[in-house]
Amino acid sequence: MKTDPRSFILANTVLQSPPHVPEIRLHLADEAHDLWQKTEEELEAIGLPPPFWAFAWAGGQGLARYVLDHPDVVRGKRVVDFATGSGLVAIAAVQSGAADVLAADIDPWAPEAVSLNAAANHAIVRYTAVDLIGRPIEAQVVLAGDVFYDRAFAQALLPWFKQLVEQGVSVLVGDPGRSYLPKDRLSPLAVYEVPVTRALEDAEVKKTTVWRFA
Repeated sequence: MKTDPRSFILANTVLQSPPHVPEIRLHLADEAHDLWQKTEEELEAIGLPPPFWAFAWAGGQGLARYVLDHPDVVRGKRVVDFATGSGLVAIAAVQSGAADVLAADIDPWAPEAVSLNAAANHAIVRYTAVDLIGRPIEAQVVLAGDVFYDRAFAQALLPWFKQLVEQGVSVLVGDPGRSYLPKDRLSPLAVYEVPVTRALEDAEVKKTTVWRFA
């Protein structure tokens, strides 16, 4: 029996505000839900990829905070929130006055999560499941939270981000010190102490930096 994403998300999350971004409400998993405890094998058995969309990761929280505190970064501009997950950063861009926001993620469950979260915040967010890496995009700003956790993924992103910057696109990255962060390519914009859940991270607070890809 195929699992219905919308019903599953509503049953396994609660509408709440991430600690560093109280202006936004998201359907997130917490300790009270079975989703929090499921192993990768259990998730695979029900046809669910790792539910990155169910958690507010430190990089995304930091990037969303920066966008809300510096709305001029996106105001009146076309924005892509790459690897959007829950849609947190996309929603922050809408709230900061972006002219158009496209949330992008190849996770087959993310569209429903983003749809539910956008509706909860009265935000209009477009969505694409297309893998944008290496493709030209019609945007002036690309926002990317927590994308440098995997070596192969990081290596694929670097030439694409470089190409986008050369075309005049502003690329902002939120990152709490992931292993494959290319610091030599980045200029820091802000640093935050972001509360997170120890079950997801190795600490209860993660020092998170928002960077501009140079």
